Amino acid sequence: MTRLLHLAALAAFALASTACSDAWLNGSEPGDSGSGGTTSSTGTGAGTTSGGTAGGPEIEPGGAGGNQATVVSWNLREFPYTSTTLERAVELFEELKPDVVALQEVSEPSAFWDLVETGRLWLHLSASLQRLVVGWTLGTLVGVAAGFAIGLFSLARAGLMPVVSALFPIPKIALLPLFIIWFGIGEGSKVATLFFGTFFPTVIATYSGVDAVDRTLIRMGQSFGLSWWSIVRKIVLPGALPAILSGFRISASIAIILLVAAEMIGAEFGIGAYVLLAGNLMATDQLIAGVAMLSVLGLTVGFLISRAERLLLRWRG
Repeated sequence: MTRLLHLAALAAFALASTACSDAWLNGSEPGDSGSGGTTSSTGTGAGTTSGGTAGGPEIEPGGAGGNQATVVSWNLREFPYTSTTLERAVELFEELKPDVVALQEVSEPSAFWDLVETGRLWLHLSASLQRLVVGWTLGTLVGVAAGFAIGLFSLARAGLMPVVSALFPIPKIALLPLFIIWFGIGEGSKVATLFFGTFFPTVIATYSGVDAVDRTLIRMGQSFGLSWWSIVRKIVLPGALPAILSGFRISASIAIILLVAAEMIGAEFGIGAYVLLAGNLMATDQLIAGVAMLSVLGLTVGFLISRAERLLLRWRG
């Protein structure tokens, strides 16, 4: 409301200043029917100074030498930013103020309800959720498989761990232009960004969980004659599961951040695209609505992972 009133005040002052300047150039104060007195003086050279109105510009024709350029000398001290200008500005502002208040009353309802009523909420949410689910699921599945391979096989550890250590510190959003070149501006580049962003945290968390399993339990299983697959399924997987779920929580947060960044760069629909558009238009209510949707999305993902932890880690009591 305050911003709109400020804009209205500036517009009123600009209109009043324009009206007063027009009257000043015509040689009269706004509202006066007569014109100011005329003065004349002799200028330097062959040229003469003539016909400037009181308080207005003094026009000096070119002097000897054939220069026909006209020099307008503005007497800024006599420019009528006086009470007449201010009074006119106040009158115009009072005329604009009811329209500004009405405009504010029209835009007062929450931007979130506007999204719900127009159906754009589901449009943006469905686009973002589709990208998030596909990219995060692929990244976590491949990451868990790679993490188990690194943790269980020394050959895989020697080959994959240096690659993970080299690529993990790279900001994944910096790879988005490269993904756009490879996969196009469509969904492929965004899903690839989410895949790479969630793959590396999942690999590290899974490998750390597998490596932290008590070796005594593994030897005990071997002494009871359990097969390799039974040891992995009944001892290694349950022991590494808390670390894997913690990695899921971290990778989901990273995926949401990358989702917003990818949608800001090249997407028509999605929460990130909506937030970017609201920021460009300086629509604070829409910007807050977009941030609130991201917060609710993060809370929902965290709640689902917490439920998965309760379900899968019941053996801990």
